[in-house]
Amino acid sequence: MSNTYKRVTREDVARLADVSVTVVSYVINNNRFVNKDKRKRVEDAIAKLNYYPNHIARALKGKRNNNIIFIADQITNEHFSQIISEMEQFAYNNGYFISLCSNRNTQSFVSNIIARQYDGIIISSISFPEVYIQQLINAQIPVILLENRDYETITGAGIINTGLYEGARECVRHLVEKSRKSILYLDRISSRGNFSSYSDLRMRGFIDQMIESGLPVSEKNKITGCSEESQVIEKIQQLIREGFKIDGIVGRNDNLACIGMKAVIDMGYRVPEDISVIGFDNSSLSRFISPTLTTMEMQRKEIGKAAIEMLHQMIESKTTPSPVRFKTKLIVRQST
Repeated sequence: MSNTYKRVTREDVARLADVSVTVVSYVINNNRFVNKDKRKRVEDAIAKLNYYPNHIARALKGKRNNNIIFIADQITNEHFSQIISEMEQFAYNNGYFISLCSNRNTQSFVSNIIARQYDGIIISSISFPEVYIQQLINAQIPVILLENRDYETITGAGIINTGLYEGARECVRHLVEKSRKSILYLDRISSRGNFSSYSDLRMRGFIDQMIESGLPVSEKNKITGCSEESQVIEKIQQLIREGFKIDGIVGRNDNLACIGMKAVIDMGYRVPEDISVIGFDNSSLSRFISPTLTTMEMQRKEIGKAAIEMLHQMIESKTTPSPVRFKTKLIVRQST
């Protein structure tokens, strides 16, 4: 497939889009204004022709830029900022600079990433389409995936299992040990409508362990589809008012767990006496909220180091490394 890319020229794109080569260059480099209609025609032509210009230039020059990009769902999230902080140390020691970018689920985003000649890409996203990930790989850019969902159709990427599935199961087991039987899972908040399905490893771990523990699990056990924090609170409190007796809450991250804690405390429930609450990621928030939050800790330093080492191997040797797996660690605090 990469050979197809090399045969396509900007002239081909311009001809198909019915614009000048200069306009094609403006769209590719994103450095000049191009009206919406022309830009759309150029982007469609690029997608149809599988044209990746700077990949060709890089192949011809045989040079590296020593730049890596980390694509994540929420770049303001403390978890991701800590991950990239760990990655940056190892990246710099290997001669690379690393950039953080929020994913945009569009073809033009993928084309721009390829056009900017990154030497490698690390992705941690629950919503970035597999077809786009495969396009990055097919453009002969080394890709590392921090596995937070199934990647059934992806070939040629380095895979790091960060322990989300087993960690979520352990969250449920811990609550079961505390005699909790009616447990609620709080899914992510998304203003773009990117909500979790069973392919999401945290949600899958929650569901599978609920079933294995012999506990009822239905749509009532999941708070999802919320675009802001207030909606999470409203849905939790509505469930309780309708008679759903919650005695445990699992947040997919610490922030959601704390939102859940506020929702039930505001209704007069005690944590952990009436309802136990557990989060995920062991953020600073979990240590300073009252009561302090039980949470699942990920091996961020080791994950960051492995991601850079695997990517460096792929860049240097052009081979795909074997998958790497990490375990999570339960941090027990006052909320359970």
